[in-house]
Amino acid sequence: MALDKPYLDVPGTIIFDAEQSRKGYWINQFCMSLMKAENREKFKANERAYLDGWPMTEEQKQAVLARDLNWCMRTGGNIYFLAKIGATDGKSFQQMAGSMTGMTEDEYRNMMVNGGRSIEGNRFIGEDGTAQAQHQPQGSAGKASA
Repeated sequence: MALDKPYLDVPGTIIFDAEQSRKGYWINQFCMSLMKAENREKFKANERAYLDGWPMTEEQKQAVLARDLNWCMRTGGNIYFLAKIGATDGKSFQQMAGSMTGMTEDEYRNMMVNGGRSIEGNRFIGEDGTAQAQHQPQGSAGKASA
């Protein structure tokens, strides 16, 4: 029996629940492997070959290669595991979060310092706020409008 998931109606939000955890097991294990220097070196030397050593889906591998963190999350990646990719690339968490919102690092920092993204228009899917899929640069909605 499927669980009622009212949080699926929150725009721009992927909740890492049990279903996402099962879906993303291997992408998250790959990310954890990047905690070891020798694995980071192997990954940086030949990203595709390193990814092919993991039983991830092809979509997960493509999301990692594209460094599209929103896409990685849709395939089950957890942001705390995905942060290892950013660290491997020399990116701060702030830079990563900015890329997920289509903002520069400075724009993202300023938004957060000023209280974060407005709730107006972002309470549920279908409103027209800045967190709505049609306003996001990454993911299927952003790519379709680009």
